[in-house]
Amino acid sequence: MEQRDLLLITPPFTQLNTPYPATAYIKGFLNTKDVSAFQMDLGIEVILALFSKDGMELMFEKAFDNHSITSQNSQRIYALQDQYLQVLEPVISFLQGKNETLARQICSHNYLPRASRFEQLDDMEWAFGNMGMQDKAKHLATLYLEDLSDFIKECVDENFGFSRYAERLGMSANSFDELYEHLESDLTPIDQITLDILEKRIQEVQPKLVCLSVPFPGNLYSSLRCGQYIKKHYPHIKIAFGGGFANTELRSVTDVRVFEFIDYIALDDGELPLELIVNDVLNCEKQRVFKRTFILENNKVVYKNNCTASDYKQSKVGTPDYSDLLLDEYISVIEIANPMHSLWSDGRWNKLTMAHGCYWGKCTFCDVSLDYIKLYEPVAAEILVDRMEQLIAQTGESGFHFVDEAAPPALMRAVALEILKRKLSVTWWTNIRFEKNFTQDLCHLLKASGCIAVSGGLEVASDRLLKLIDKGVTVAQVAQVTRNLTESGIMVHAYLMYGYPTQTVQETVDSLEMVRQLFELGIIQSGFWHQFALTAHSPVGMNPEEFGITPQLNPISFANNDVQFDDPTGVDHEQFSYGLKKSLFNYMHGIGFELDLQDWFDFKVPQSQIDPHYIEDCLNQDAYRSPKSNHKLVWLGNAPLVAASTIHKKGKEISSLKLQFHQPTDWFEIELEASKADWLMDLLDQSTPTASPVMTYGVMKKSYESRWDQFDTFWFSEPMEELKANGFLVL
Repeated sequence: MEQRDLLLITPPFTQLNTPYPATAYIKGFLNTKDVSAFQMDLGIEVILALFSKDGMELMFEKAFDNHSITSQNSQRIYALQDQYLQVLEPVISFLQGKNETLARQICSHNYLPRASRFEQLDDMEWAFGNMGMQDKAKHLATLYLEDLSDFIKECVDENFGFSRYAERLGMSANSFDELYEHLESDLTPIDQITLDILEKRIQEVQPKLVCLSVPFPGNLYSSLRCGQYIKKHYPHIKIAFGGGFANTELRSVTDVRVFEFIDYIALDDGELPLELIVNDVLNCEKQRVFKRTFILENNKVVYKNNCTASDYKQSKVGTPDYSDLLLDEYISVIEIANPMHSLWSDGRWNKLTMAHGCYWGKCTFCDVSLDYIKLYEPVAAEILVDRMEQLIAQTGESGFHFVDEAAPPALMRAVALEILKRKLSVTWWTNIRFEKNFTQDLCHLLKASGCIAVSGGLEVASDRLLKLIDKGVTVAQVAQVTRNLTESGIMVHAYLMYGYPTQTVQETVDSLEMVRQLFELGIIQSGFWHQFALTAHSPVGMNPEEFGITPQLNPISFANNDVQFDDPTGVDHEQFSYGLKKSLFNYMHGIGFELDLQDWFDFKVPQSQIDPHYIEDCLNQDAYRSPKSNHKLVWLGNAPLVAASTIHKKGKEISSLKLQFHQPTDWFEIELEASKADWLMDLLDQSTPTASPVMTYGVMKKSYESRWDQFDTFWFSEPMEELKANGFLVL
């Protein structure tokens, strides 16, 4: 392997099924600067080493030596270790998509050894009843791995978790003391596996700078272990630290001990800060210039922001580069029967961003004061689809997850049209706000371009609280938008929240009733309840008195994000957690709608005050908006087959044409006077996604009125209504 100047690392652990994209974004940028870099997802490499025959044999030996095999569950797994080891590598291969015929074996009753994770199978059988064999096998294989994970956690390393490691140590760690103490203790077996892989890669790459991208608290401990190892064995190598955790939590760091493990902490957009760090390391410039970077100077933590250059525009940061990553070795798992969660954990997705930041940027629970949300900058649709084509060529994968805070509807429309214009076959999904611009026609366009799912924040399904959150939507609006998406064939996942400041018990129950109705009507297919968490950089965190809460503030020398607080309502929101999640699990599988809301809770709750037909009434409101002259007209169908005919009009026979339109799964027919049929076919030809310029409603109306009268009568005629229902879109 050739030597590189930089080694980019995602430390253990993030996702099993696809690389976290930060290093790919950075490598793509460094390509534009001719800086040589090698990237690795240390997390997936550790998982593959751990869940190998040798790795698990070591875990069983360590557990025996530790005398920690005490619970009935761990004793069972230890007793069945030969059976676990025999099938381990074939199962991993199956989850990598390399051994699909094993599905039949996995689905048989006696192939996989079973411990406590399989006790939930009886509950799951009905939930997975319609599941294909491959997916069911993935779920069973996931339970098998989770049994082994439980064994490791109980008997070898209490901090282990598939998508996080020692997360508790990184969460709200206002002081560095506890983390530092753990880093001073002996290496765990998982630390040893991690550092063995790191050592091998450093020997191969021989970098001058190692960049640790730390997206979550569950990556923090391992990243510092890596820094500690490099400092001890390769003191000449510099270490930079960045990513989501640093951006949100390390803005107030003062503890000098942190710099025993790293040399630089860069905040926010990483391109320019990293370019300047690279200059500092490779060129050893005397005039040290930095952008949003903490360094240690005269034994003090100093924040350097003495570069006058502006951050790079999104059009200039390059296309993410996934080279070096082990793309065919990621593991697709299905943990729970939630259709949206299966998208997150099953299959390999190329990650892209439509727009930097959030175009709304007002939600009071969100970190809207930080640059990654505050600074909104969309990327041109043509550049985005160029990047999609480049990634398809590089990775062989045509699935895309746009990781936006909230993808803007206008840009989604432009991207969809560009995909259709280039006749690409892609699959994509993203996060949105449920705002009124997601009309039925826009949703049909998104689906036609390959959009399969969206997730969005319904948060607390209460108009009072949505206003307090400054979400800019109402429950009625959410219902109409989710109906539009669902009818177009796009799956909808709702983020749901409870425990928002000043939220009453009545509002929690009413919110659950809204959710029950949304699922019963089938306009939301997936959801997840989160308990409100107060963050230091949100409007609530910065102005707690406006929301009637009192934060419990601690001195900050290390991380600062999650803040404990006192809510004057005195409601114990935690007690609602189990009932909210249990009811939602049932609703997602189409059952339990007839049960009283009280049945989900083992304590007394008030009756809902929401009308049982509230959401249905919202959907029956007239949502029609008459087209404006600048609205685009797009025809998604094919050219029709044409047959001559005659129609009778006022006692006269008039020559007409029957236009027969064939669609992939259906066909329909309309009949018009010959002259109007010819005109309409010409107009449809000018309305295809490949047409230029794009046809507009105003141009169509003017063209019609130059030949005939009363365009509105024609626009609402039966043939046009049929056409509009079958792919003639107003956008």
